[in-house]
Amino acid sequence: MSCWTRLVAQTHFTFQSQICLASRHIIHNFRVSCRTLTSKMEGKKDSASSINSTSWPMIGICQLTCTEDKEHNFHTCENLIRTAKTKGAQMVFLPEAFDFIGQSKSDSVAMAETLDGSIISRYKSLAKGLGVWLSLGGFHQKVSSETERIFNTHVIIDADGGIQATYNKTHLFDLDIKGKVRLCESDYTVPGREICPPVETPVGKIGLATCYDLRFPELSLGLTAQGAEVLTFPSAFTVTTGMAHWEVLLRSRAIECQCYVVAAAQTGSHNSKRSSYGHAMIVDPWGTVVAQCREGTDVCVAELNLDYLRQVRTQMPVAQHRRHDLYGHIHFSSRGLIDSQEFYQFGTIQISRKNVFFRSSLSFAFVNIKPVVPGHVLVSPLRIVPRLADLTETEIADLFSTVRKVSGIVQHHFSATSMTVGVQDGPEAGQSVQHVHVHILPRRKGDFSKNDDVYPELEEHERELQISMDGKSQQVRTSKDMETEAAQLRSLFS
Repeated sequence: MSCWTRLVAQTHFTFQSQICLASRHIIHNFRVSCRTLTSKMEGKKDSASSINSTSWPMIGICQLTCTEDKEHNFHTCENLIRTAKTKGAQMVFLPEAFDFIGQSKSDSVAMAETLDGSIISRYKSLAKGLGVWLSLGGFHQKVSSETERIFNTHVIIDADGGIQATYNKTHLFDLDIKGKVRLCESDYTVPGREICPPVETPVGKIGLATCYDLRFPELSLGLTAQGAEVLTFPSAFTVTTGMAHWEVLLRSRAIECQCYVVAAAQTGSHNSKRSSYGHAMIVDPWGTVVAQCREGTDVCVAELNLDYLRQVRTQMPVAQHRRHDLYGHIHFSSRGLIDSQEFYQFGTIQISRKNVFFRSSLSFAFVNIKPVVPGHVLVSPLRIVPRLADLTETEIADLFSTVRKVSGIVQHHFSATSMTVGVQDGPEAGQSVQHVHVHILPRRKGDFSKNDDVYPELEEHERELQISMDGKSQQVRTSKDMETEAAQLRSLFS
């Protein structure tokens, strides 16, 4: 062996030894944590008071075999929820299709209900009566605009019986091989149009997903980037795919996102055509299965130790090592709650929430006090920055994704045939309000004698914008007119 080879081998051995020592330290800490958890979960020997004394929130996950009998399904779920509550669970997770599993696609559509129907109402009452949060993993929600399709809706209910969040399953399994097989979930399910931001709960910030969403790591990574500490995948995996992929996928999402992963599951034979894999489980941020249901109908509980989560993220800081300069950011443009704040800051100007008609995670769109043409609106980032170059890549992506969405809606609403989209980036470019904003103008043939006349108009508009919004100009629209237009546009995004 040459000196160089020996040096490389020695260096490699030393580096590997250091990694092993670090790994042993983390694993030792985990094993201590796991032993403590196991001692608290050893079934009937523990009293409810001893379980409730834990310093970390406890959750319960359910596993059952739903059929087309809604009443039987509800009572089974109710019993599991009550059992989880007696074990100290503050939040209980039910699987996809917890309400029913029909014999056919047409049955699934016919048996669907609205969110204010009897099934969800009963779960709201149950949550309030027990003082427990619920994750209802896949509700067959009737869609008012559809007669042959439904939403697959994940519903979060708080301990007061209120709906805190809903998420419509976005990834649908469609397989259509001509002459061989056609299995298309989209034949009877409407795909979700947006991602739900992580939900604040007593057990941590929860990112919502459903079943097939598990196979798309971008969703999980994006939710983690938004602050998720717990990822939940209520499912009804088939036996074939479950045996091959279920645990591997769940542990992979936990490891790469460094989150707790919670997966309630359907199990057993639902009817002559359909069976599910089961194996409902909870995985910790290190990728270890810390709780798993037994065969058949069951519920199991586990602590979510958020200190341990932070420890894993600190000792294995993969989020800090991502090369966004090479492959960009995972970015969601989900609608935010417009009315969550009274005013939006536009430079030094306050925009009433009543004049805002769309809000994404990082941007907002609002009506114009002095439009150049009917339907002339503005889009700005939520963060106040004067120049495009001051925005992060994620903010830029969100801003122009919002511009694209708003442009399409505005063009259709104002019966336009084209759009002018413009940014005046800096004072010499005509910018008067020192906050990045994008002008969106619906255009029609002949709206200006010369097409380029729109640009002097925009420059004049920008000069007068500050004056108008400060209330010093008389040639502006009334608050009532602006609020009416904003309300009309809002309704088009719902």
